Amino acid sequence: MGTLNRWERKVESWEHSLLVRMLRREPVELLGALRRECDDHAVVCSHSRVVVPNAYEVELSAAVHGKLARRGGQIGQLLADSLARHGERKGYEWAGPLTIRVTVCDDLPNGRYRVTGSPTPNVRADAFAGQGDPVSAPVR
Repeated sequence: MGTLNRWERKVESWEHSLLVRMLRREPVELLGALRRECDDHAVVCSHSRVVVPNAYEVELSAAVHGKLARRGGQIGQLLADSLARHGERKGYEWAGPLTIRVTVCDDLPNGRYRVTGSPTPNVRADAFAGQGDPVSAPVR
């Protein structure tokens, strides 16, 4: 198991250095902010179950958003993949499907970015009125 952990850390190191070289400073800082947001809002349900928020919103200043947009749409996927690996490594359970939404915001206090995370509300199967009885409907 120790060898596997060393390999995992080595791959993460390569990923981090690739991100730094490829995307300079902002994405690496965003990734750190996403990980902190995830860790800070972890809820321990039992000794083997830790639930974390699954919906994250990254608000970027127009300047930072412009820089990242010029590099293509891959940054959102890189952030989501890296956060998913972070959660897997820590043994976290997501409150639902992991989503990261990137938006532009002009009134940021630090002028660069803001990250917030929250669990998405669960939707009950019978919440869709007029759709028949979804609980007893046959599965096809």
